Amino acid sequence: MSPEPEASEKTVATNRRARHDYAIQERFEAGIVLTGSEVKSLRQGRASVAEAYARHQGGELWLEQMHIPPYEQGEKRGYDPLRPRKLLMHRKEIEHVIQQQKEQSLALVPMRVYFSRGLAKVELGLGRGKREHEKRQATLKRLAEREMERSVGRRR
Repeated sequence: MSPEPEASEKTVATNRRARHDYAIQERFEAGIVLTGSEVKSLRQGRASVAEAYARHQGGELWLEQMHIPPYEQGEKRGYDPLRPRKLLMHRKEIEHVIQQQKEQSLALVPMRVYFSRGLAKVELGLGRGKREHEKRQATLKRLAEREMERSVGRRR
């Protein structure tokens, strides 16, 4: 259960499609195991979690397909920007996530990557994929709410 963003947090990348494609039920915060040049690249705000997903393997959680481009001044030989990165969570949280995924067939989606007190973190959302008609309904609802707010604003 991740708290709301604080002043000490700097968001690096967000997954804007996650809320559109998934009905998020729970959120978790996890640390990421990174190399030095990956951290420097993240601090420059260079990362993409649009195609990323998390999976469990051997009782651990791994972040797949998160793109962190190489650091400009760093060593580029042997660098894989899409390598799997281990996620750090408490054992009970990992077991809870794995159990929820198996029971309800939920997806574990990275919502955003940020720095909290100098440490790289990822906010994970545990949710069910939305169907096409659910996405359409959510869009129509959002448009209706926006129109209501406009009409209330005109009256004032």
